[in-house]
Amino acid sequence: MQRVSLTFSVLADRPDLVEPMWDMPTSWPEFMRHDPIGGLFYSQVETRFADCVVVAQDEAGEVVGVAYSVPFSLGGDDLPLNGWGFVIRNGLLTNLNGGTPDTMSAVEIAVRPDRQGTGLSGQMLAAMRDNAARLGFATLVAPVRPNGKKDVDEPMATYAFRTREDGLPVDPWLRVHVRAGGRIEQVAPRSMVVPGTVEEWREWTGLPFDRTGPVLVPGALAPVQCDLDHGVATYVEPNVWVVHRTGLGGGPSQQAGI
Repeated sequence: MQRVSLTFSVLADRPDLVEPMWDMPTSWPEFMRHDPIGGLFYSQVETRFADCVVVAQDEAGEVVGVAYSVPFSLGGDDLPLNGWGFVIRNGLLTNLNGGTPDTMSAVEIAVRPDRQGTGLSGQMLAAMRDNAARLGFATLVAPVRPNGKKDVDEPMATYAFRTREDGLPVDPWLRVHVRAGGRIEQVAPRSMVVPGTVEEWREWTGLPFDRTGPVLVPGALAPVQCDLDHGVATYVEPNVWVVHRTGLGGGPSQQAGI
């Protein structure tokens, strides 16, 4: 695979990239845009976490990828079961309270749809890890969304650890992380929760949501649970914790001086 020539910038150094960064198209399913916790992070990116956002431009200067991360306080504890939601809430509270974060977590790596499959995601991951090291963190953790998972009924605890004959994960995105030196640690079974009314879910997915019980939604990693009697449906997404060393000294939850 031919490596794409990119220029990487930290958003704090290139505020002129804010608008094209937000305007960059992505391929996320619509329902993923309605996670209530996500808004806490993305609304604060420019003011509180601009040092933790890496923007990639191609040779023409077009924004083709963005890597978002957040410093948070793990405090020597185990990686949380509510992965993605935990790091965002904890990271924002740590920042608001003037605390000292001890761990960096990935939040999202987005690649422009017409550039997917070119190896760009691996380059974005490396740039995110390098930025974590620049900020003084020995470890970058990632609540990874294994979007190669097609069987929504298969438990993530099984899928996450399935491998090919060469020993690498069957999931393409987990494979990128492992090839980059990441270690699959454990499953975060309730990493993201997207609640909504039945009408909202119909709007987000175009599906009828006309019966109580599990609903299979394209792009979801687990069934959406629909309760017609109460008019609500909820999606609980499992992710997979992957741990990367950045090359600095210190343990998994130690900061090597910012």
